[in-house]
Order: sequence, then structure tokens, then C-alpha cells
Amino acid sequence: MPLANFNEKLKQYADLAVDIGVAVKPGDTVYLQIAVDQAPLARLIVAAAYQRGAAEVQVQWSDDTLKRLDMAHMAEDRLFNIPPFVKGQFDYWVDHQAKRITVISSDPDNLAAIDPARIANYQEAFTKAYQRLMNAISSMSISWTIIGAASPAWAQKVFPDAKTPQEATDRLWEAIFKTTRIDQPDPEAAWKTHDQKLSAKAKWLTNEQFDQLHYMAPGTDLVVGLPKNHIWKGGGAFNPRGEEFMANMPTEEVFTAPDFRRIDGTVVSTKPLSYTGQILEGMQFTFKNGQVVNAHADRGNDVLQNLLKTPGARSLGEVSLVPDPSPISQSGLIFFNTLYDENASDHMALGQAYPFSVKDGMAMNAEQRRTAGLNQSPTHVDFMMGSANMNIDGIKPDGTVVPIFRNGDWA
Repeated sequence: MPLANFNEKLKQYADLAVDIGVAVKPGDTVYLQIAVDQAPLARLIVAAAYQRGAAEVQVQWSDDTLKRLDMAHMAEDRLFNIPPFVKGQFDYWVDHQAKRITVISSDPDNLAAIDPARIANYQEAFTKAYQRLMNAISSMSISWTIIGAASPAWAQKVFPDAKTPQEATDRLWEAIFKTTRIDQPDPEAAWKTHDQKLSAKAKWLTNEQFDQLHYMAPGTDLVVGLPKNHIWKGGGAFNPRGEEFMANMPTEEVFTAPDFRRIDGTVVSTKPLSYTGQILEGMQFTFKNGQVVNAHADRGNDVLQNLLKTPGARSLGEVSLVPDPSPISQSGLIFFNTLYDENASDHMALGQAYPFSVKDGMAMNAEQRRTAGLNQSPTHVDFMMGSANMNIDGIKPDGTVVPIFRNGDWA
């Protein structure tokens, strides 16, 4: 049965990305990253951006099949050397303070048959070309948002019991619309209310200035130090022009950066991770003095080990709190997509820390950020480790213990 009022909801979704996601204003440059099979949504987003006065909207198309063919067959001297015009395009977007809308819809297993080492070498080369843009994103110098769009391959992974690809796709669209509040009478007003609630939690945590977080759950016993003058964020962020944007839609998290030198103990993942077109499951990490000293994945271990070879990837750049009763968690779905699964679960990120996570961090250079405890890396990969059994304590500098989470929810 086709999804009721689909075209109307899709237009609302496009408007939400443009208005709440990146808040397009007259004169803005906008760039949209989207798959070719999502052209109807792309047209709606481009139209909405121009209606709000955008000076230019660039669309960067992608295709799962072409990506897989390139990764399987392109000559190594081409695959591992990113052409200068690609970096030039990234630089253009940074120079024009472009507002970035990324629509993700790929098959989580798209590159499952590709040699992980080949993917890792490509990823290393691409990351170097992408570095300036990534720095602009991680420092919030530009506005950006990530949203999802249902595709048959992804949908059938989420809903393997669906009788047809169309049924699976409709069910995934319905879930996407629900998680982004499109099912509400006024989605934009609902987002503003949600934004305020997340901001209030972040403000409380910032004011508490815990020295450490202690995570306790089956298989997890991890103590994470926090930098002095750390800042928690939740909901919307602001670019240097004071314009608010919503980096992830959906979002249920409040997050900060750990002190990458003070992480000790063990942590296990609780949900699958889709990374570079491959699925990782059953990840276990042991940390000592801030560094991963042992790691294993029950599925995708080669991919994990290659990831950990990336500079800075053996420590953490983010810790994020998400209550288990969040709408995405309570849906019972595993999306095989970090945008959604990270908002169903507490999570952490290997790699780069966001510089705004400490006071005056945006004005610091790389060495000053390291001194402040912020991890530096060309990568940032979230993995989910929360559950209904997760307890988290905040530990003050004087040793006072304050319950933050009990049984997966705010204490």
C-alpha cells in the first residue's frame, strides 16, 4: 500500500532540510550531496533553496553501482590519487561558506565484496583532499546538515520481512518521516521545541564540569576524562555569522569531547556500524592512557584494524549521551546507518574532536587543542555502545559522584 500523502511529506521534508537544517538565506551558496535515485527529493531541495534566495545551488550526484565499480576496477594509481579538481571543488565550497546538505541513502553493504585494504587506501587519499572542508565542518565554520532518504537496498536491510522492495521502501520512508517529526502537525515548530530541550540538558552538563564519566554496562567498564572548561552541545549549532543550523536530522544527543589522554577500561558496541560500505558488528575496545591497546570486531575486523591505522583513530574525539527511551530506540529498528542508530544509543567517536567542545577551542591552533585534550585526526567515526542497561556517573574533581544515567535513561 503506497505511503499516504507521500509527495506532500517529501516536500515538507525538503523544506525542513532547507529551513531548519541549514537555514538558507538570500545570497547563500548551497551544495547538495545526493544519490541519483533520489532526484525527486533533490529537485524539491534545490527549488526550496532558490525560493529562499540562494545565489547558487550545486548538486553533487552519487550512485552506489558506480561507486562499487570504481572501487573494484579503477587503476590503483588513479583510485589512490584524488584529482586536483576534486579538492578544488571542496575549496570552492569553503571559500564561499557554502551551506552543505548531505542526503544519505546508500546500501549499507554496498562495498561488502571489495578488498578492505583497497577501500582504506582510497579513504586515506580522499581524506587528504577533503581535509580543509572537514576542518570547516568540524569547527562549524560552515552550516551543514545530514538527512536520510529511503532506497530499496537500504530499506530491505532494515525490513527484511517486507514482501516487496516497494513495501520496504515505504516503511523506511515512514520511519524517516517519524524520526524527523514530519508526522507532527507543524514539523518546524516541533523541531524548535526539541532543540530547546536538548540545549537545556547540554547547559546543565556544562555547568556541572565533571572531571570524568564512568560508563558501566555488560561488557563495558570505562572511565573517560573530560577536559577543563569543556562544553556540551545538543540540538542546533551556530556558524560564525550567528546562523543556527541542525547538523543531524534526526538528533537526540548531547555531546562533548573527552580528554584523549585520560581514557581507561573496556567498551563494547551494541549496534552494527556501517562504515565505508561495510558492516562492523560486535566491536570491543580496551583503552589504556587514552589509546586503544586492543580491539576486535566479530564482523568486519579487517575494516576495523585498517580504520585504527589512521592517525589519531586510536583515541576518542566525542562522547555522546542518548537516552534509551528516545523515539528511535523505542522503534526497535536497527537502521544500519550511523545517522539513525547513533540517535538510538549512547555513542563515542574514534578520531577527531570538535574544537568547540572546550572554551575558546575555536581560536586555538592544532597544538593548543592537543594540549587542551582534544584529539586530532583526519577521521571521525561514531560507534554505538549504549543500551537499557547503561549506567553513567559523573565524577567531580573532588571525587563527588553524580548519577547521570540509570538503566539507559537520565537519572
